[in-house]
Amino acid sequence: MLQQWALTSSTLWTPSQGGSSSLMEHRWLNLSVLRSYTLGLKFENEQRRVFGRRIKRTCLCASQRPRQDSSAKKKSIPQNIDLPPILPKKKKKPFPVPLKKILRESRMNKKLAQMGIEKPLEPPKNGLLVPRLIPVAYDVLDAWKVLIKGVAQLLHVIPVYGCSKCSEVHVAETGHKIQDCLGSSNAQRRSFHSWVRGSINDVLLPVESYHLYDPFGKRVKHETRFDYDRIPAVVELCIQAGVDIPEYPSRRRTKPIRMIGKKVFNRGEYVEEPRPWRTADLSALVEFDTHGACERFPPPLLSEVPSIAQETMDAYRTVRSGVKRLMKSYTVKACGYCSEVHVGPWGHNAKLCGEFKHQWRDGKHGWQDATPDEVFPPNYVWHVRDPKGPPLTGALKSYYGKAPAIVEICMQAGAQIPEIYKPMMRLDIIIPESDEARLVA
Repeated sequence: MLQQWALTSSTLWTPSQGGSSSLMEHRWLNLSVLRSYTLGLKFENEQRRVFGRRIKRTCLCASQRPRQDSSAKKKSIPQNIDLPPILPKKKKKPFPVPLKKILRESRMNKKLAQMGIEKPLEPPKNGLLVPRLIPVAYDVLDAWKVLIKGVAQLLHVIPVYGCSKCSEVHVAETGHKIQDCLGSSNAQRRSFHSWVRGSINDVLLPVESYHLYDPFGKRVKHETRFDYDRIPAVVELCIQAGVDIPEYPSRRRTKPIRMIGKKVFNRGEYVEEPRPWRTADLSALVEFDTHGACERFPPPLLSEVPSIAQETMDAYRTVRSGVKRLMKSYTVKACGYCSEVHVGPWGHNAKLCGEFKHQWRDGKHGWQDATPDEVFPPNYVWHVRDPKGPPLTGALKSYYGKAPAIVEICMQAGAQIPEIYKPMMRLDIIIPESDEARLVA
């Protein structure tokens, strides 16, 4: 669309290098009318001789089109997506942060330490709380309680099976017949799974961490590892983010710590860790853990199952989004070889790693920054469209989708499927019959 705009021009006289005079004409464009349009500009230079004078003219050509509102664009969700690849166990996990960035920050910190300059730290890296994340931590902890209760109640209604030889989990009336078991004696079973009745720990994978009264204090050593409690990593993350639990106290600093390089030269006085849990009532701590959850909560009424499933689904999404927000600020370390997780600025020194080449590391963990999936694993399972239908077969494996175990349980119980999980569940793919699979291109 072309449009006429008001132009203002001015002509300047400038002597040229050859001794002749030249005129430069400038034209200015009034852009006040272009607030709702996208402007394209193009400059052109012209030279003319008028009455023996050489005149240089710079012309501005403009075109406009209506500006597109970026907020009106919706994020397009792909039709089908593949799950993250399964990492090999005989290889170190990739760094979540690019290695070049880690080395660049390390060189910068080393240079500051050599110059004797204090390392600049912002909350929570300096031991202080972030006020805006305290409500997030409370929401995550409340949703964590609802999640444990909801999954424990739904397991009385929705059957869940787990393989006794490997970590495979399946949500249906019967176990599937896909030959992908890698557990012990799998050759005798031709890689078929050995299904047994599953528990809540097969759905909510237990990821525990040491509870630290002062994360910036003394590190956990191999000899002192039994002096610290092991609690779910999600709960420990919420405690360090500002949640106060009397049974699990945490030190709240009022003055920031100071560091030069990797050395802390001002952390305040060491405070002896209180142990109120030895005499306190431990019944309040049971709701934070999945141990014995199915026995604590009775089976629900059939009319209440859809509402419980939807409430559990909402709690699951709250926990996942909250953990991601907290981990953007608070440091969580994970071993690059095993599933050990430590919430705090530095990993512990307990020699408990038994994975790939642990002899070279004397059993010590290879700490690196953790990802949200390591703190709160999704535990993907095969999506079953008809839980009471025939079991899944390996011949049609490429047509099946997957979903987190909690999402699959809540979906079969009557909850609505979130849009983010629909592409990986492959709901738009028509599953052919077994004898038709070879005819599909």
